[in-house]
Amino acid sequence: MTRTSERSGRRGRDPARDASLRAHAAADAALQLSLPLFDPAPIAPPAPPRSPAGVRATMLCEQPVHYELRRSRRRTIGFVIDQRGLRVTAPRWVPLAEIERALQEKARWILRKLVEWRAHEARRERVAIRWRHGATLRYLGDTLVLSVEPCVRGVTREGTLLRVGLPPHAGEDQLRDRVQAWLQARAREVFAERIPLFAQRLGRSPSRWALSSARTRWGSCTPDGAIRLNWRLVHFPLEIVDYVIAHEFAHLRELNHGPRFWATVGELFPDFERARARLREFTDDMPVG
Repeated sequence: MTRTSERSGRRGRDPARDASLRAHAAADAALQLSLPLFDPAPIAPPAPPRSPAGVRATMLCEQPVHYELRRSRRRTIGFVIDQRGLRVTAPRWVPLAEIERALQEKARWILRKLVEWRAHEARRERVAIRWRHGATLRYLGDTLVLSVEPCVRGVTREGTLLRVGLPPHAGEDQLRDRVQAWLQARAREVFAERIPLFAQRLGRSPSRWALSSARTRWGSCTPDGAIRLNWRLVHFPLEIVDYVIAHEFAHLRELNHGPRFWATVGELFPDFERARARLREFTDDMPVG
């Protein structure tokens, strides 16, 4: 999920600009239909940023909200909401009363975005892997337990146990790097097995394919027919892996997301809608490209 920003111009009234702002507001409201819905009522004020000198507090819809105020040479008041909370950037000449009015005008938008970010961070915390002995991780939909054992060579899976050969003093970074290397190798094996099946169904193969470590996309397809698949897909059940592969293979025929593209996805993987819904349950900020 990318950070969210909003501007509030305060220099007179411009009818054309007002119409543009209303259009942007309508587009923003339409966009929210595709986002998870959250009840803003129980929101708690976000933790203040680390720079206390710039932190202020206000009441928005009867809820206390902290924000960091920054002064700049910009000509409008701007709002940015991300994992650090709310930041307000305003021209040096704008008085605090004007900034407060701008905050009140955007109160519902600000509260909605704060709720979305808090929910997003909670999901990230819930699925984060703890790199230590006895922690768990997902592999093709199953749960594996990490077992750090000095006597083991490399990384081996035995049922639900993932045995990792590391000395007792090894740190979290070493464990993470060792396990992720194993996961990437398994992802390459899984993709190499599944890709020919979809190539046969489509009657066409990619010009090449490779693993991806992207933080924003599960897969991608270039105009010259090259496909990249995120190795982290190996955490998910095989039906989700197949959906992403089918999605990218469909781009070999249609480099868009129009009706013919989705018809092609359906030909390659008829149960794609269910798999797509499951993928959205697992994650909300890495779209398939």
